[in-house]
This record gives sequence, C-alpha cells and structure tokens, in this order.
Amino acid sequence: MKKLITTGLLVLVFALVLAGCQKANENTGGEQEVLSGSITLAGSTSVQPLAEELAEAFMAKYPEVRIDVQGGGSSVGVQSAYEGVADIGNASRNLKESEQPYGLHEHVIAKDGIAVVVNPDNGVSDVTMEQVKKVFAGEITNWKQLGGNDAKITVVNREEGSGTRGAFEELVMGKNAEFTADAIIQPSNGAVRQTVSTDPNAIGFISMGMLDSSVKGLKIAGVAPTPENVLNGSYSVSRPFLMLTKEEPQGVVKSFLDFIFSEEGQGIVAEDYIPVK
Repeated sequence: MKKLITTGLLVLVFALVLAGCQKANENTGGEQEVLSGSITLAGSTSVQPLAEELAEAFMAKYPEVRIDVQGGGSSVGVQSAYEGVADIGNASRNLKESEQPYGLHEHVIAKDGIAVVVNPDNGVSDVTMEQVKKVFAGEITNWKQLGGNDAKITVVNREEGSGTRGAFEELVMGKNAEFTADAIIQPSNGAVRQTVSTDPNAIGFISMGMLDSSVKGLKIAGVAPTPENVLNGSYSVSRPFLMLTKEEPQGVVKSFLDFIFSEEGQGIVAEDYIPVK
C-alpha cells in the first residue's frame, strides 16, 4: 500500500511539473532563451543615436546583456572593427577603397535620406546638386537664378553639431565649401520644416522621414526624394548606416543584429530613417 501511495505521489508531482513546463512553453513560444554578455560599439556619431535606441530596446528584452555605444566617427568605427577593439564598428558611409582589404562584414541597418525642401508655393521643383551647394554656400542668392521668382532666397540651416547638418555637409557641400553666414539657424528638423512652411522664399534640408505636405521636397537632377529612390540608389543625397564586424557575427552579437533586422528593430529605424527590410 505504501508503495502504491508513493508511486501515486510521484506520478502526481511529475504531472504537475510537466504541466508547468508546458505552460511556460506556451508563454514563451516554446523557447526560454536567456541571453547574457556584453557588446561594444564604436564609430559614427550619426549612427550613434540610432544604435543607442536599438541597444536600449534590446537590453529591455534581455536584461543580462550590456551594450556600450561609443562615438568617434566612421573611420574610428572601421578601424575599431578591424582591430577587434569593438565588437561592432559603426559607419555612416560606404567603405573607402583603402578599407576594402580589411575584409569586414558589412551590415546595412538603415538608409539616411536628406530632402532639400522649399515652400509648397515655390515654383522651383528641380535643381542640380551644384545649384544646391551654391545656394547653401551663399553663391546663389535669388530664386530667379534657379528659374523662379525674382526674390531673395532665405537659407535655413541646422546648428553646429547636428547629425543632419554633418551629413548634408559631407554629401552636398564637400570638404572645402562653407555654409553662408546669412542663414537662419534652427535646432531641429521640425523647426527647419516649420520655418520653410511659413516662408515662400525659404529653403532648408531635413531628414526624409520628416517630409510632409507642409513643405515640398525638391528633385535633385530629376530624382525625387523618396525612400524608394534612396533604396535603389538613384537619389544621391543619401548614405548607408553600416554596422561592421570583423568576422561573421556569432553569439550575443548575432542576436543583436538579428533583432535590428527584425520587424521590431526596423520599426525603430523607421521612426527617423529609412528601413532596409
């Protein structure tokens, strides 16, 4: 009798444990993954804010993981990945020819497009890259020089240190060109858009994700500023956001990159940039 009771109790305990396991599997989709470890990222200051947002979201899902995101510039990111100083190097440009022999693995996590915007009532719709450069350098000062009305151009620029300004300077202005000192300086994409939307003679630049009907995005050499044209490479005022690894990513680094390319990760990207998936 004692043996029967003991056996019955064991069967009951086993059944309860099994039920608990089944319930846990139902709640976690059949997986009970516990990630831990640390990841160091370094490089582009333009990629840094997005990388920090992605890292915060990932650490919220996996509290045992610590991610440290540092700046330094794209060249630092490339070198840090190559030398193994960082697990991931961030770059906001394509690799230079001199960097190609490093054999780094490139992971394009996002695209950054910048739209040159004017007031919707402005008659100018299409300009060349050289014309845009001369406008923001103060060499072209009247809309009639671009086929528009005889009116002085109001240039609206971003503040020093702005990532969007830095990208525009790199992609449009070039190394030796300087912005006009007569520009109105605004502290955000939203402020630039607001200023341009209320001034028929204003021109500015904003992240493509900020485009709406209150402003008009100019075509550059006939190509409209759309996510599709950024992704197919035809819109030139754009750049990739790269995460670079020395080897094929493994372990927690791979899990982090997989998260970035997931629906949730690309949703975070889409808040301010152009997702790649």
